Amino acid sequence: MVLEAETCGRARRSRDARFDGRFWVGVVTTGVYCRPVCSARMPKEENVRYFASAAAAAESGFRPCLRCRPELAPGTPAANGTEATVSRALRLISGGALDGGGIESLTDRLGIGGRHLRRLFLQHLGATPVAVAQARRLHFAKQLIDETDLPFIEVAAAAGFGSVRRFNAVFEGSYGRTPTGLRRLAQGRHDNPGHGYRFRLRFRQPLDWRALLDFLKPRAIPGVEAVDGESYRRTIALEGRSGWMDARLGDGCIELAVEFAEPRALFQIVERARRLFDLASDPREIEAHLAADPLLAPVVRARPGLRVPGAWDAFETAVRAILGQQITVKGASTLAGRLAEAFGTPVPAGEKLTHIFPSPQALASADLGRIGLPAARAECIRELASAVVRDELWLAAGADPAAVTSTLTGIRGIGQWTAQYIVMRSLGEPDGFPAGDLSLRRKAGLASAKELEERAERWRPWRAYAAMYLWQGVAK
Repeated sequence: MVLEAETCGRARRSRDARFDGRFWVGVVTTGVYCRPVCSARMPKEENVRYFASAAAAAESGFRPCLRCRPELAPGTPAANGTEATVSRALRLISGGALDGGGIESLTDRLGIGGRHLRRLFLQHLGATPVAVAQARRLHFAKQLIDETDLPFIEVAAAAGFGSVRRFNAVFEGSYGRTPTGLRRLAQGRHDNPGHGYRFRLRFRQPLDWRALLDFLKPRAIPGVEAVDGESYRRTIALEGRSGWMDARLGDGCIELAVEFAEPRALFQIVERARRLFDLASDPREIEAHLAADPLLAPVVRARPGLRVPGAWDAFETAVRAILGQQITVKGASTLAGRLAEAFGTPVPAGEKLTHIFPSPQALASADLGRIGLPAARAECIRELASAVVRDELWLAAGADPAAVTSTLTGIRGIGQWTAQYIVMRSLGEPDGFPAGDLSLRRKAGLASAKELEERAERWRPWRAYAAMYLWQGVAK
């Protein structure tokens, strides 16, 4: 991100919420870094420094502000549309790419060298990939300290610190206070009985929550997902444990309730929820770009804050896409529910939530014909599952869209439309675009997929959002 001091200064002085999370303010006189919306006394311009990321501010020696709480800022917009490799890397980092294998596992997935990746991160974010990952973990730990009663040993584990000693040292070095001192400041905020947790996931305004629910409701897998009223609920499974989550719109945030017995999985649960609801996007930037096309301008104006629904589990969404080929949305949801009941794991997750969706291992050799699937469709799902099990297909946020598309279309029964839809939702690719979709062509008033592809060139790098607007219907 290129920071212009004049623009940053105006945004900071007006506390413009549109810039929250887009840059960070280091205050030389206090040694802290703040969000542009911080309510603290306004420092003089000569006493501030601007940074493209919280990690860059921390690397320059500034501490996080305890007043504006940087951990509550909406997601980094660099995850959408700045530079392809950086965008993919950020999605991989949020998915835990640096948790086990280190920087090598990240560069292997990206297919580039470590030095080149470091240069790209310094250019666009002002900090290295490791520093960015550490800042995200630190902020998540701070949120757990403030908003839960978790023992510090569990906070440290949940945030990816190797030991409580390391956890304490990092917090004292970053905040100038111990975790105990920070929790004392946050007394009264905790509301997390048993294994239940509450999180407030911030986003950039506006957000069309009703459009998200309207998209997810007919596609919800019975027994696995439920959309009731203003909430989305689903079963979740990570690290051999299971639980459930509930999300609903709050005051400037998504209120996320999580019931899960393993605190170490909380970071991944929160990150997956953010991707599912596309909370890191910058709707104003996307809308300004798409509204330049007269075809999209009316519906962009009519539906501000439209997001691209992501995927809690990329494999689950891919299977759901295959089930939806050539049948109605309702019919595909019914089949998906039968699949979950027959081959998934039963869980006591409350009313309407009864199963964890089956894993690739469970479906690779399953007799799918017994739930009423045609033989060709059943074989397609088994081949998909087998490719994932053999690690020939890596379905995850941040995976290479071209490589995933090539592998998917090599599976009999998966065409370009299905592959692009999977890329769009399962990978969280903002430029994914199912050009072969008949509905998109009709809404755009174009005769062929080729014509639609040519028109869509002007929508890059936000073609997935253009698809959502077209599906919503072009206003006349």
